[in-house]
Amino acid sequence: MAAYLTSDSTLTDRYQTTVPEFVRRALNLRKRDKIHYTIRPNGEVVLTHSQARSDDPSLLAFLSFIEADMTQHPERLARFDAGFIAHIRDLTGDVAVDLDAPLSKDDV
Repeated sequence: MAAYLTSDSTLTDRYQTTVPEFVRRALNLRKRDKIHYTIRPNGEVVLTHSQARSDDPSLLAFLSFIEADMTQHPERLARFDAGFIAHIRDLTGDVAVDLDAPLSKDDV
């Protein structure tokens, strides 16, 4: 992904810095908001608004892997055909999932 806007900031003696205005606007940051940093294997640092991130580091790593693979190999992308979608619905049609329900002791 190409960078469209760049900026520098300086660390203070206490390792603090000011987030540039265009970054605050892009992430919809307000005073006292939390910022999340993700450091990718290539050294790239991704800054996100904490409310917009997942709390699962495994999921973030997996999604980064998928993103990199899709970017490097777009020829591998393919649509699911109707038969495959019907098969998935047959397998999962009667499964009820509440994504907001707390995990049981066995699942933690």
